[in-house]
Amino acid sequence: MQQPPQLPHRRFNPLTGEWILVSPHRTQRPWQGQREAVADARARYDPQCYLCPGNVRASGERNPPYSSTFAFTNDFAALLPDTPSQRDGSDLYRWESVAGTCRVLCFSPRHDLTLAQMPVDGIRSVVDLWAAECEELGRTYSWVQVFENKGAAMGCSNPHPHGQIWASGHVPEIPGKEDARFRSHYASRGSTMLQEVAERELEFGRRVVVETRRWLALVPFWAVWPFETLVLPKFPAARLEELDGGDREDLAECLKRLLVRYDNLFETSFPYSFGWHGAPYQAGAHRHWTLHAHLFPPLLRSATVRKFMVGYEMLGEPQRDITPEAAAERLRSLPETHYAEES
Repeated sequence: MQQPPQLPHRRFNPLTGEWILVSPHRTQRPWQGQREAVADARARYDPQCYLCPGNVRASGERNPPYSSTFAFTNDFAALLPDTPSQRDGSDLYRWESVAGTCRVLCFSPRHDLTLAQMPVDGIRSVVDLWAAECEELGRTYSWVQVFENKGAAMGCSNPHPHGQIWASGHVPEIPGKEDARFRSHYASRGSTMLQEVAERELEFGRRVVVETRRWLALVPFWAVWPFETLVLPKFPAARLEELDGGDREDLAECLKRLLVRYDNLFETSFPYSFGWHGAPYQAGAHRHWTLHAHLFPPLLRSATVRKFMVGYEMLGEPQRDITPEAAAERLRSLPETHYAEES
């Protein structure tokens, strides 16, 4: 694999068919822009938190005294299951109604923990919850989107460790693009695109951040965000619920080792948007799909300086300053003991 030079160049994203501009020389420019606030330490329990065990939520419902994970239908869901089917098919201004549901997934009863700070067995419980929710919702909906927005910088309105699932009767734009690209790759090459990616990245090595027995976490060749990563299985799997007990345990270890590195990078609770893409729940074979997770963290230079997608990114194409290889090297070199435990 020939590596691009340390000069401005474009890289192709085979998952979406889009390009990204890479400008390695821009990391030296001075920064006088916005700096993010660093979150203070939190208590183990917050009596005002809508997600803590036993507390009353905004809807008036009371949470059970849960001791592991807890899931419930979002009190202010963006999608509703009983939306009547309607559409307007005019050529220019088209619309159609959407039915679905939104779930909130509490990762831990403790208000002060994040996935990075949870033990591996606690993360394994979260993996099991993701899989169970996907299996249940996939019986009704075409797409099940598991995700977590962590930190105020990523729009999270409640610091209690939690994620969400939005399930819908349609396949959204981004996974729809992936599905088409995966299908085309499989038809022309007879192999799944992301299994090829995993094999090539293992051989190349420089973009791999964490490798366990069954999983890989790497900075993709086409990464947009400064320390973006992709989590891939080293075995065929299309959906979370297909993972057996060993796969799930190993995934929990992989996530622990990756997320601790994120926090250690700038010694802060690293914000990110994190989500799983698995095969849509539609009729037909899904041999072209590989289950994978995207992690999009915004921090660029420190705990207070983030990357903004503005100007050229909104009007032209995404652009990044630090190369994916350099980002992977920085993450890979970090210790696997959380900085808060060391101190």
